[in-house]
Amino acid sequence: MSRSSLDGRVVVVTGAARGVGELLARRLAARGARLALVGLEPDELKNVAASLGGEAACWTADVTDRSAMAQVAADVLARFGRIDVAVANAGVATGGPFLDSDPDAFDRVIQVNLLGSISTARAFLPALVDSHGYYLQIASLAAITPAPLMAAYCASKSGVEAFAHSLRAEMGPKGVKVGVGYLSWTDTDMVRGADEDDALRDMRARLPWPTNRTYPLEPAVERLVAGIVRRSPHVYAQWWLRGMQPVRGYLPSVIGGALGQREMRRAAPALARAAGMRRGLVGRGGAADESARTSSPHAP
Repeated sequence: MSRSSLDGRVVVVTGAARGVGELLARRLAARGARLALVGLEPDELKNVAASLGGEAACWTADVTDRSAMAQVAADVLARFGRIDVAVANAGVATGGPFLDSDPDAFDRVIQVNLLGSISTARAFLPALVDSHGYYLQIASLAAITPAPLMAAYCASKSGVEAFAHSLRAEMGPKGVKVGVGYLSWTDTDMVRGADEDDALRDMRARLPWPTNRTYPLEPAVERLVAGIVRRSPHVYAQWWLRGMQPVRGYLPSVIGGALGQREMRRAAPALARAAGMRRGLVGRGGAADESARTSSPHAP
C-alpha cells in the first residue's frame, strides 16, 4: 500500500471501543479507510462509529465466539462489499502469582487473547484471500520476554505471535500479508489497571530502561498505522522493541533465573499484603468483558 492507498479500503478492528483499537480506528479513518469496529461495549462502539461518519459501522461480538465472528464477517461483507485489512487487537489481562490467580480470569486471558485471535483470523481470512489483503496480529513485548506475575498474558501473547508467524507462511502464496504488532507498556486502561496492583507496579518500576516506562498512546498507534500501510511483517509501536529481537533467546534464562527470582523476593511483602485478594481482569476493558459474560446465558 502507498501512503494514500487506504482510501476506500475496508479495515476491521477488534477491541475497538477504547484504547489502542479506538485510536487506531480514528487514525485509519483519517487516512481514508472505511472501518468495521468489533467489540463488547455497544454504546462505546456506537459513539466511535458515529464520530467517524458514514464510513464506519460497528458490531457487538465476543471474539471467542466463532459463530458470532463468522456472522460479523458476513455482515461486514454485506455492508462494504469487501475486506482489505483485519486487525486482531482485542485483548484482556490479569496479573499476580499463578498459584494465587483466579482460574477463571487466568483462563479468560488465554481465551480472548489467543483463541479470540484465532477466531478472528478464521472469520476474516477468507475475505482477505479474495482481496489479497493484510492481517495484523497485535502481540506485545510480553511475546518477546517472559515476566513473573504475568503468566497468562505472556503465554497468550507468545501464542498469538507464533500463530501469526505460522499464518504468514500459509497465507503468503494466497496473496495475504500477515504482520505482528509489538507494543511495550502503553498508556491504556489495561496498563493503568495493572498499575493499581502494588506488586506489579513496583516490579515494573525496577525493570531496566526502556522497559520500565509507560509510553504515550498516540505515537504507538501512528507506528501501527504506518505498518498497516506498508503491510509490514513486523510493526514496533516503540522504536527500541526492534532491538529486543536479536537478544530474545537469552531473556528466559535471565528473567527466570537470578534476576527474576531476586525481584520476586523483593515483591514478597506486597504479595503477602494482597494474599486472598481476587485478581480479576484489569482495566475498564476487563470489566466490560466480565460484565458481558455475566449477563450472557451463552457466555463461554
